[in-house]
This record gives sequence, C-alpha cells and structure tokens, in this order.
Amino acid sequence: MMNAAVIGLGAMGSRIAERLARTGHDIVVWSRSSTVEIPGARLASSPADAARGADVVITMVSDGEALRAVTSGPDGMYAGVGAGTTVIQMSTVDAETTRWLSRSLPAGTLMLDAPVLGSVAEATAGELVLLVSGEDDVVADCEPVLRALGTVHRVGGIGTGTAAKLVANSALFGVIGVLGECLVLARSLGLSDDAAFEVMDHTPLAAQARRRRPAIADGEYTPRFALDMALKDAGLVALAAQAYGIDLRLAEAMRTWLSDASDKGLGDRDYTAVLAHIGVDRPK
Repeated sequence: MMNAAVIGLGAMGSRIAERLARTGHDIVVWSRSSTVEIPGARLASSPADAARGADVVITMVSDGEALRAVTSGPDGMYAGVGAGTTVIQMSTVDAETTRWLSRSLPAGTLMLDAPVLGSVAEATAGELVLLVSGEDDVVADCEPVLRALGTVHRVGGIGTGTAAKLVANSALFGVIGVLGECLVLARSLGLSDDAAFEVMDHTPLAAQARRRRPAIADGEYTPRFALDMALKDAGLVALAAQAYGIDLRLAEAMRTWLSDASDKGLGDRDYTAVLAHIGVDRPK
C-alpha cells in the first residue's frame, strides 16, 4: 500500500480519494472549496501539507488555472513534495499547462500525466480508464494506486495523456451532437422515434442511441459530467486546433452547441442535456 495525497475533492477527486481509502491506501486530502469528508482520510491544511510524506500526489482539479494555483507558492503542492514523490496529474487541462507542470518539477520529483475516462460511477467502482503517460519505471512504481482506480492504458511520454483525453472527449461530444441532430432531422422528415431509433441501430450511432434513448424520452439528464465542464474541454480542443493550425470544423460546431446550451442555463446539468438544446425535447 502507498501513502497518497489527493488534491481536489470535486465530483471525481472525492470518489478517487474514497476508492483509494477503501482499497487500503493511506490517504491525505485537500480541497480549496469542498467540505467533503473522506472516511479514513486526513484533511490537510494546504496542498503543501497534503504532499509532505506522500509517495504519490494526485491532482484532480477543474482546469489549468486551478492546477497552477494549487501547485505554486509557499503553500502549493510543489512546496511539499520531496525527492522520489510522484505527481500524478489527472485533471483535463491544456497541453501547455501539462508542459509547465513538468518543467516546474522540483529536483527529484517524478510525474505521470494520467487523465481519466469515466465519471463518478466508474471512479467509485475502480473502473476508470487511465490514459497514462510517463516513464515506464515510474508507472510500475505507481501501479498499486493506478490499478486501484481502473485500467491503465499507456499512451506515450509526458503530455500524451493530456492529448489522448482531448481526443477522447472530442469524439464523445461529436457523437452526442450527431445523435441529437439525426433525431431532430428524423422527426422533421416525419419519422416516428421508434423508426428513427431502429434506423440508427444499424449505423455507427447504435450504441449511443440505445444508451441515450431513456434520457431523451423523459427529458432527464442525470448529472455525471457537467455540461459546463464539457464546454471547457471543448474549448481546449479548439485551442489545440488553433495552436497547430488544423481545421476541426465539426469539433467547433459541437463547441458552439455546448456554449449555446450553457447560455440557456443548462451548464450544471449533464453534458448530454445539450440534446435538449439541439431540440430532441421539443414537441414531436
């Protein structure tokens, strides 16, 4: 078992901390805003306090700005890490923030870039998909913690974990957008929902159409991954496209759907509530 610190106790960070505590690891936690109590975990007074004595320090915060805030300064995480400590960065951030974090490592401190796929249910059950990047020996040393959280998928050197997460989320958002538009198109052309879903069952949309049909039918989009967080991630994809001079017009279209849905007050609902904004909740 390992001594692990978890910095950030939002929906995902709190479940990660709980999972590690339940699987026998010694856990210290810190959050700048949450009052969540993690059974079996010690609450630290600062990120630096949380990091002191930890074998691994997991960061799971909302965005790059928050990550820089909890890392820097006299009370920041880097003030508490020691030689041999491994920082496991699991937040979804931009590539430059990941590079900054790596460049800023104190002497002797190690790092893995390991964003995750999955939401609160997967985090609770230890069934996340971890997109892990970093040195092989560092991954091996951290396996007791990583394996407690889910399945490890190696994607390359530091930074490729961040890249892989943006690719995965861009695919996720795009599929949801296409599903919504196809259903609105079908209804506009006079197809019943039964017929539309039967047609989509014979397309690459089949799995998502089956999975989302109950929520579409009752208009209830139970929060798992907040729409405003999805919008943030779609913005990171847009920044990457701009930085590398690539044309991602489908990804940009999905970003605008999410942005408009947020403007309509759906930001705290699940990201799939964008389907309601696209029009699937309108009278048939």
